[in-house]
Amino acid sequence: MKNTTTYRVFLALWLGLFALPAWAQFTLSGTVKDAGGGTLPGAAVAIEGTFKGAIADAGGAYKLTNLPKGTYQLRISLVGYEPVTQPVTISQNQSLNVSLEKSVVAVDEVVVSATRANEKSAVAYTNVTQRDIRKLNLGQDLPMMLNFTPSVVTTSDAGAGVGYTGIRIRGSDATRVNVTLNGIPYNDAESQGTFWVNMPDFSSSVSSIQIQRGVGTSTNGAGAFGASLNVQTNQLNREPLAEVNLSGGSFNTRKANILASSGLLKGGFVMDARLSAIKSDGYIDRAFSDLKSFYVSGGWYGKKSFVRLNVFSGKEQTYQAWNGVPEAILATNRRYNEYTYDNETDNYQQDQYQLITSHELSRSWRLNVSAFYTKGRGYYEQYREGEKLSKYSLPNVIIGRDTIRTTDIIRRRWLDNDFYGSVFSLDYNGRGRLTANFGGGWNQYKGKHYGEIIWARFASTSNIRQRYYDDDATKTDFNLYGKAFYQLATRLNGFVDLQVRTVNYSFLGFNSQLQNVTQDASLSFFNPKAGLTYTINDQNTLYGSFGVGNKEPNRDDYTQSTPTSRPKHESLYDWEAGFKRQAQRYAFTANAYYMNYRNQLVLTGQINDVGAYNRVNVPNSYRAGVELELATVLSRQWRWNVNATFSQNKVKTFTEYLDNFDTGDQRAITHTNTDISFSPSVIAGSQFMYTPVKNLELSLLTKYVGKQYLDNTQNESRKLNPYFVNDIRLIYTLKPKFADTIEFTLLLNNLFSELYESNGYTYAYISEGKVQADNWYFPQATRNFLAGVRLRF
Repeated sequence: MKNTTTYRVFLALWLGLFALPAWAQFTLSGTVKDAGGGTLPGAAVAIEGTFKGAIADAGGAYKLTNLPKGTYQLRISLVGYEPVTQPVTISQNQSLNVSLEKSVVAVDEVVVSATRANEKSAVAYTNVTQRDIRKLNLGQDLPMMLNFTPSVVTTSDAGAGVGYTGIRIRGSDATRVNVTLNGIPYNDAESQGTFWVNMPDFSSSVSSIQIQRGVGTSTNGAGAFGASLNVQTNQLNREPLAEVNLSGGSFNTRKANILASSGLLKGGFVMDARLSAIKSDGYIDRAFSDLKSFYVSGGWYGKKSFVRLNVFSGKEQTYQAWNGVPEAILATNRRYNEYTYDNETDNYQQDQYQLITSHELSRSWRLNVSAFYTKGRGYYEQYREGEKLSKYSLPNVIIGRDTIRTTDIIRRRWLDNDFYGSVFSLDYNGRGRLTANFGGGWNQYKGKHYGEIIWARFASTSNIRQRYYDDDATKTDFNLYGKAFYQLATRLNGFVDLQVRTVNYSFLGFNSQLQNVTQDASLSFFNPKAGLTYTINDQNTLYGSFGVGNKEPNRDDYTQSTPTSRPKHESLYDWEAGFKRQAQRYAFTANAYYMNYRNQLVLTGQINDVGAYNRVNVPNSYRAGVELELATVLSRQWRWNVNATFSQNKVKTFTEYLDNFDTGDQRAITHTNTDISFSPSVIAGSQFMYTPVKNLELSLLTKYVGKQYLDNTQNESRKLNPYFVNDIRLIYTLKPKFADTIEFTLLLNNLFSELYESNGYTYAYISEGKVQADNWYFPQATRNFLAGVRLRF
């Protein structure tokens, strides 16, 4: 009840801001041109310190209305041009033409522009800046720094935000969220998930992130289905810099890194580097993390071209906390970890190499080409009790008249993989009504999966590090897309985005005789998208779009089935419509969506023809909701950024299969119109910021996540309770003579020690004639803190 009451108060305050007054009086208009007199459509014109802004139309014209009398700082910018900031005094309607000079060097943003949404894309997206990330960057993984963005739910296996962490967007899990780094695909090709633990402190090398919700625009790689994260690391530092970050806090968490940049040297060369180390004991017992990483980037920048080589690597060791806490223990020991073997650890290293190039072919055309290679290798070690020797292809042990069929064993499961390929985009901007992108990519993944026996109480015929399985897989992914943005009328823009994608996967799986044999799967997808954006005036915009996404099954869906029982691919038909308003003191967005799934893959408990609990296709399911965002300057000292998502997420017909321990078979139970698992109907986030004096910022950070179900039955005994968590953040900045910046940050998490779980799983069955369920949960830390200092020269 406490959570519900608090949430209602929170929502009432949020809705009350719609009554904000307007102080508008005058209009500022003009044209943005280049040095040669040509117009620059798409240039952004904004008044600094407010939410007021406009985009130049096909003729380079802009208009800002309802401006109160006063003096403003006007900022005009466009990718590829040097931004201009100039004061303007408004006392009547007036005209101001602005000229932008071409950048003296090519800029990094052009590489990701083809795969990012813009104000004409008619899709829901959020841009996260380097400054936004830095405010929370005290050692936790990148998903935790996106926790307060719309429709996002984050979780941490160890409970403290370090180690294995995850993110869901609109209820879509990591396997359905596409991630690209500088336009290069990052999702694991086989599982299609994203393992941020393999990139410790990567956020310290990030310059910006764009989150697209829904199908979004065409991108590269797997998982582009429910949402996408487009991460950019490249940012040209024109001046030399050095930076040291030190932080520490609860659960013996500590982080240290050092960053440096040469700045732009004579001849156009630049070098950037970072070295990081993070350690934490974790909130869950023994769930420690020991993380190391580095990032090195060297580049050459000319007026029309640049070349960048990025090399970055992460090495992690984490004590396993994957199994969660059983429900029966949760109330008395929230930090319980069932593993006791001292080396029950995950060990992995991932090295990434990116060669990124961009060249201006002419005033209207630019070509971007990147090549990449990712090398991953590592294992997790487990102690297992009472395992069958036959499971490890070992004969039984015969001692006299006794036959030993089981043994305690220590095993290592290895993954050694290579991922390489190329992406490109050819961008057209004719400085008129039409802008367009043609792009795509090809990549190939080669994975080597194998298991080793390290020790066995009864060794049978095994040798140390004997391999008990060996499974190689190859996956090839190819896509091409074309995007066009056209100004149909003065206020109306349209876009069309067409993508074709092919996937070929060769792997070791089961045939109809339940024998392991090499199999192949080939799929082809067509993913069209289209939309319209109508600019009512410089304050108000309407948009609508329709997009189609298709996604292949993952590795387990294939390898743990025969060609007969193999599931179909998933399809998503996504409708989006929204309204945006940018006023002097606030910016508001309302986005409605309807995501209609065909053949969504879910767990039902059904055992397939090889004895595996595989995911199966459900014919019809959907997500429908509205996302509301408001950013406001209440006064010179008070600011508020708040968002809320209200949704319905339903499976129209769901058949649950329960193991019946009384009879030895399975019972089928059909459910209708049930909630999709891990899909809360309400998600809300708030950042309430107060600046009492210069250089000091105090913030109240609030997150509410509604009830979630652990499976698709909408059973009240298998759920995650809603939670309402409040954090306090303090940032104090100094500008001493001997350094550029000294910044102190204090983050007090879960201020009121809310007892909550952000993830879990369930196993339901029938025993003694009753339906029972065993639930496991991933508790998150109670009140804890992180403190850090940033020293920049």
